[in-house]
Amino acid sequence: MNTSELVTPTHLAHKAIIYIRQSTPHQVLSNQESLRLQYALKQRAINLGWRDEDIEIIDTDLGLTGAFAQQREGFKDVIAQVTLGQVGIILSSEVTRLSRNCSDWYPLLDICGYKNCLIADRDGVYDPASTNGRLLLGLKGQLSEFELHTIRARMTAGLLNKAERGELALSLPVGLVRDRQGQVHKDPNLEVQARLELVFSTFLLRRSGSKVLEYFIQQQLLLPRRDRFGDLIWKKPSIAAILSILKNPAYAGAFVYGRTRTLRGPSGQVTQKRLPLEQWKIRVNDKYPPYISWATFEQIQAMLQDNHAEYDRNKSRGVPRPGSALLHGIVYCGECGHKMVVEYKGGTRYLCNYHRQQFRSPVCQNIPGDPVDAAIVKAFFEALSPLELNAYDRALTTKNETDQQLDRAHRQQLERLRYEAALAQRQFNQVDPDNRLVAAELEKRWEATLVALKQAEETYALKQQQADPPPVLSSELKAAFTDIGQKLPQIWDRDVLPRQTKKALLRTLIDKVVIHRPLPEVVQTRVVWKGGDVSTLQVPVPVGSLSDLSGAQEMEKIILELSQAGKSDEVIADHLTALGYRSPSKPFVLPNTVKIIRLKHGVFQVRSQSHPRHIPGYLTTSQIARALDISNHWIYDRINNGIIQVNKDPKTRLYLFPDEPATLDLFKQLKSGQIDNLRFSGGHQHV
Repeated sequence: MNTSELVTPTHLAHKAIIYIRQSTPHQVLSNQESLRLQYALKQRAINLGWRDEDIEIIDTDLGLTGAFAQQREGFKDVIAQVTLGQVGIILSSEVTRLSRNCSDWYPLLDICGYKNCLIADRDGVYDPASTNGRLLLGLKGQLSEFELHTIRARMTAGLLNKAERGELALSLPVGLVRDRQGQVHKDPNLEVQARLELVFSTFLLRRSGSKVLEYFIQQQLLLPRRDRFGDLIWKKPSIAAILSILKNPAYAGAFVYGRTRTLRGPSGQVTQKRLPLEQWKIRVNDKYPPYISWATFEQIQAMLQDNHAEYDRNKSRGVPRPGSALLHGIVYCGECGHKMVVEYKGGTRYLCNYHRQQFRSPVCQNIPGDPVDAAIVKAFFEALSPLELNAYDRALTTKNETDQQLDRAHRQQLERLRYEAALAQRQFNQVDPDNRLVAAELEKRWEATLVALKQAEETYALKQQQADPPPVLSSELKAAFTDIGQKLPQIWDRDVLPRQTKKALLRTLIDKVVIHRPLPEVVQTRVVWKGGDVSTLQVPVPVGSLSDLSGAQEMEKIILELSQAGKSDEVIADHLTALGYRSPSKPFVLPNTVKIIRLKHGVFQVRSQSHPRHIPGYLTTSQIARALDISNHWIYDRINNGIIQVNKDPKTRLYLFPDEPATLDLFKQLKSGQIDNLRFSGGHQHV
């Protein structure tokens, strides 16, 4: 029976769609009466005049929110059929079922108005093509969107209020359990507690999540985890599992809410962005029984952030690595302020390539690393010398504590496996032997537990046999460790300390190092110590040639004056070093540098040096070079290549050529390319 004057035969000629939706899966299960009311709209469509076979029910969006249309396939199907002109009316218990977002609601009204499709709810039938119908539907859509925001704001306010008190019942990580009264306690399983404590202590000792993973794999230890049902299981360790333990503030006794931020992309895809610690919305300390203190948790987070591998992009120091550069990860450019990277091509060098990466501009600075490292190590020793640390006893104490903790973990693992094997045996013994379907499975489980127990026992026995005895050190080395502040330089260059340890030691006192090269031969180094103190060093570095030194001209002038006064090269070198001059490759002046400059200007200490040697009947390479106006190198190069074949004179150790006019003519022809080679032997020349 038709109960609305808006329904015409044109509408009845098309199908009627009943759109059914509930916002959450919980509502689908609990709000059954609402669901029945929505399915009862089929009778409403029949009363409006539609036949039973012309009515379609779309309920594929059950359990989905109406705030967005991207993931609602049923809503998309409704729009598609309306667009194709197949629908005469859309029925819903209320417009909130269709959409709670005006961005989705108004396009639906436009399409329905253009295609002459009616919209009906429990209050009546509306024509989106008419002014009154669009006005009423528009108001209902706006009220629906406003109601959604109101409900959400009310629920969020209550949730935040409960979270600020630390009473919001969030899911707990493994190792923490909530009783029936809502109180949180440590897991009563002592093996779980000990294994989590081993994770934290191992990280604080090894300072890297990957090192913790290697340690657990090496010791064949499992990690406690939760399955999808929340039950405790033991799994092989992974880097993701270890990092999730290290980064969870619940283990520090803190209730935290708002550690992530929800980001929605243009396509409606939702992603979670993890926020830094200082941006967490709510934190209530001392709400859970802690495994570590909050100060230790902050220290762990700083170490994890500092260990990030992409230190060039993220500006973190990175974990100490085996490379020879001691300042890797803590050295900054004094020219532009960006972090410098390490380059090992052609020796250790610190390279500032930020502007080259970003703007394809030249490298900012390229500084040799070895002189800078040596100066920083010297400054580190000077800062460390007043300290007196009994490092040897502390190292032994730490090792003993670690060994005891590891032995306890293995014994607890054996105890758990023995219990599981005994439990599997009891279950197998209690089953009816005739029920082979169950007995076979229980027997299989029993055998698996026995195999795991046997492997664990063998591993534990092997480790007991291979346990390392306490290290035996010489009295000299033990004394150096006992007084590490004064004796560390003595063991620094030995094989006792690997490169990673040396870098870690430097980082205990040094926050960062800023280097700048104002002159080619010197690097100005600024050391920022832990606590904020700053030291400035002038580090001499090698240069390519004498001309690269800033005082090269003054040094040449002094060398010429003293050489002409009869001073030896050694005396001149010592005098220049005292005045602050240096050679290109050394921080002091070498006698050879003085000699090179002296000979360059023709100042000779021995008379024979100023007169070329004359061998009767022969020409030397120098005489031929002067006669033809060529360099000595031109002749020597062709001798080495075999173009000029000649043997050295055994007495003079010189290359001698016949003193004949034909010799110079042949050299001229070779120079002009008229002949390809020359051969001299027995005092004669041969072409």
